[in-house]
Amino acid sequence: MSTDTADAQVRTIRVGLLGCGTVGGALVDMLGERGADIEARTGIRLEIGAIAVRSASKNRGGGATAGLLTTDARAVVADPDIDVIVEVIGGIEPARELILAALANRKPVITANKELLANCGQELADAAAEARVDLLFEAAAAAAIPIIRPLRESLLGEDVSRVMGIVNGTTNYILTQMTELGADYADALTEAQNLGYAERDPTADVEGYDAGAKAAIMASIAFGAKVAAGDVYHEGISNISAADIAFANRLGYQIKLLAIAERFGDGTDAAPYEIGVRVHPSMVVDDHPLASVRGSFNAVFVEGADAGELMFYGRGAGGRPTASAVLGDLIDAAGNRVRETYHPVPGGPAVPIRPIDDQSSAYYLNLEVADAPGVLAEVAGVFGAHGVSIRSMEQEGLDAEARLVFVTHEATERDIQSTLADLAALDAVHGVGTMLRVIS
Repeated sequence: MSTDTADAQVRTIRVGLLGCGTVGGALVDMLGERGADIEARTGIRLEIGAIAVRSASKNRGGGATAGLLTTDARAVVADPDIDVIVEVIGGIEPARELILAALANRKPVITANKELLANCGQELADAAAEARVDLLFEAAAAAAIPIIRPLRESLLGEDVSRVMGIVNGTTNYILTQMTELGADYADALTEAQNLGYAERDPTADVEGYDAGAKAAIMASIAFGAKVAAGDVYHEGISNISAADIAFANRLGYQIKLLAIAERFGDGTDAAPYEIGVRVHPSMVVDDHPLASVRGSFNAVFVEGADAGELMFYGRGAGGRPTASAVLGDLIDAAGNRVRETYHPVPGGPAVPIRPIDDQSSAYYLNLEVADAPGVLAEVAGVFGAHGVSIRSMEQEGLDAEARLVFVTHEATERDIQSTLADLAALDAVHGVGTMLRVIS
């Protein structure tokens, strides 16, 4: 860290950037565009000292000049003239090794790496605490949407009971196309790929793995708990049909892929704390704020005892939106570096993870059954045998069959799964269709 000789009030922070793809390149451009304004407002000059890339011969454009590029990321981390490390490589290794080395050298780290944080977050947080430097990761949960800092700072004293949101723009775009244009899943996915919202292999998005990593990060911060990606139950949207969308709309719901982190219990011996973390398609009642989130936009909804209901909305992906959150963290870390302080990652004791079977919800499900007398009573008897109460039922005639559409009152996942298994065993039931959890 150096002091500018022309103005003793300006402090220069040299940044080591690991990775210069979509997000890293956008960050370099934004520093070029806004560096003077940041300096005027904070008294800190942010200067790119080195950029570690896989290929130094590739033309990066913008401010990523050849003199800054190197293929030796470890040298960037170890360079005593580098004050802060920004990691936007992605993946587990070598990102984990490089971040741990930076923290061991007492360099603050900013990362947008959701996969790494969801799997190794506690290890990194412990290393940052030992070094007494920042580990900041606003961009890892919802890109430009500020959710990590509010959870770890503004709402640290709040009794947060639930955090849930739409945190994957690809799936929200697909479901929006299915809802508004009547597209089927395959066509909506192809359109998302053509627009660059979905990767050629969309598995991480459409099967809920991406949202699951983000849910783990948000749960860890919201509840001061140790939550890893493997703790998150997840289902994707690939089995959602146009008929499911139409039925949901007719019943007054929108189908969204939600990441949900909840705290159960009051911390007493009779009701000890547990955390449930899950990702799955959900039917969201039309008047809920999350129901109106369209296209590739994301939103996170926080419920607290005193603050009430809060929603954070915006673009949850993309080079410049993500780089915007990275830049905010970089300014924060640079200021702490100058002041010789840091923001510790909130932590707490290990909290048990409640299995999905023990969590409760209302449910939507549909069955194809024989169109014959007594079938409805037989089906209703299965629900009753497992203690699942039916809130509403609709019947639709098909060729020689009928479709029954049910919405239940709240029930445990275990009871619903047992109900579905017994329904499937009935001779009168020709097919068990989609099961969706209902959020109100």
